[in-house]
Amino acid sequence: MRRNRMETIKIFDTTLRDGEQSPGASMNTEEKIQIAVQLERLGVDIIEAGFAAASPGDFDAIDKISQKVTNSTVCSLARAIDADVKAAGEAIAKAKMKRIHTFIATSSIHMEHKLKMKPDEVIKRAVRAVEYARTFVDDVEFSCEDAGRSDIGFMKEISDAVIEAGATTINLPDTVGFRLPFEIGAMVKEMSEYTKGRAIISVHNHNDLGLGVANSLEAVINGARQVECTINGLGERAGNAALEEIVMALKTRSDVFANYQTNINTKEIYPSSRLIANITGIEPQPNKAIVGKNAFAHESGIHQDGMLKNKETYEIIRPEDIGLDMDDTLVLGKHSGRAAFKDKLAKLGFTLDDEALNASFERFKIMADKKKDIYDDDLRALVTDEMTMAPKVFELVSLQLMDCSNGVPSAAVSIRKGEAEIIDAGIGEGTIDAVFKTIDRISGYEGQLMDYKVKSVSQGKDALANVTVKVSFNGEPAIIGHGLNIDTMLASARAYIGALNSYLSMEGKLKSRYADSSKTV
Repeated sequence: MRRNRMETIKIFDTTLRDGEQSPGASMNTEEKIQIAVQLERLGVDIIEAGFAAASPGDFDAIDKISQKVTNSTVCSLARAIDADVKAAGEAIAKAKMKRIHTFIATSSIHMEHKLKMKPDEVIKRAVRAVEYARTFVDDVEFSCEDAGRSDIGFMKEISDAVIEAGATTINLPDTVGFRLPFEIGAMVKEMSEYTKGRAIISVHNHNDLGLGVANSLEAVINGARQVECTINGLGERAGNAALEEIVMALKTRSDVFANYQTNINTKEIYPSSRLIANITGIEPQPNKAIVGKNAFAHESGIHQDGMLKNKETYEIIRPEDIGLDMDDTLVLGKHSGRAAFKDKLAKLGFTLDDEALNASFERFKIMADKKKDIYDDDLRALVTDEMTMAPKVFELVSLQLMDCSNGVPSAAVSIRKGEAEIIDAGIGEGTIDAVFKTIDRISGYEGQLMDYKVKSVSQGKDALANVTVKVSFNGEPAIIGHGLNIDTMLASARAYIGALNSYLSMEGKLKSRYADSSKTV
């Protein structure tokens, strides 16, 4: 019996673009580079690194990612506007493999109320954008924004025009997550048959009705050969279809998807999820499929009995398939050497240059002096914190706190700026408030705390505290800062200073280069 030819489903990851649009998920350039490197290790085919025209900061991040990534295609989003397309082309110019992803709305409601354009004007704008994009790259993707509510006859018409202009991928986003699986399936089937041999059909499903993954899988069955998704399902509103769920569904249900494969290294799924959660401060819900902390937990006595007899009774995915070691105690301590430390990091997927390795090793030794048991997640957090740090304009030297039940909370803070060390003290409504107010006074920048989260990295009384803050300085958009320490107060101070350093590294780059740049697929 002749076996059907295997088809590869391209995985287009938009964590750095659509995922960053998730409220409070903004990342600095160093964090974006670290995520891009991990996405390449994960094996994604296309990395949508950002929206080059949105800001100088986005442009800079895409440019640096383009120089770092070699095995994945680097893509920038662009509206169907010359200035956007030019910015995208210039930002990805140094990439080994590059793509411009341009889009315009095709639904009646968007054309009438948002664009205020007639259908023929929309087609002309789309064709112009694709033609101009082809002057920068050979690989151009065109998206029919709000395809889920667009007339299919019009989508065929505009697809004909942009394919003739040079588009090689036609994306059909369900921008507001409105459609049900059978509706997405019917749309994709008709469009894939219509464009067969001329362009790849792609889907980008939002999760407003909780159907993003189901819609994406239905699209694959009906002819889509590219799926756009994000790690942990990050994205605007209710988020996007989750990469890990799509990939593991295709892998686990090989009886249904027998003729389809992806290039994803599934053992990098869990490390990718943890990296994104650590950087954005947005944790997957405990019962989140594949990567939630309870995804492989069994509390029911019946379930536990079955698991002890045969894991397949209640476990359709093995933890090790996604890179999760259920027994992750690290047998390293304060007497462990640099070689053993480097080897362990390599097993966790980290490849550091000498400078980064030395810095991480020194922090590891300090941690090992204070912490009895060190876990893989402790190391992931430590190295991620080190590698994604913004340039240190300000650096915490020491912190002294005073508080009691009926007293006035106060903090004495010492901060280094360049060669100078500045010491000041202040009071607040609580110790954290006192610390942050004192840092404001020393730095000269007034911050407004928008969010504050503390979570333990691993377990035990000596667990590392991972603090995430979101701070608005001088009325600008909120910036994320991270702090890691066994002492929660020290971690909080470092997180606040980290947010300030990120703000200073981006200062002057926060305002959009072009108006209304948030209107994306």
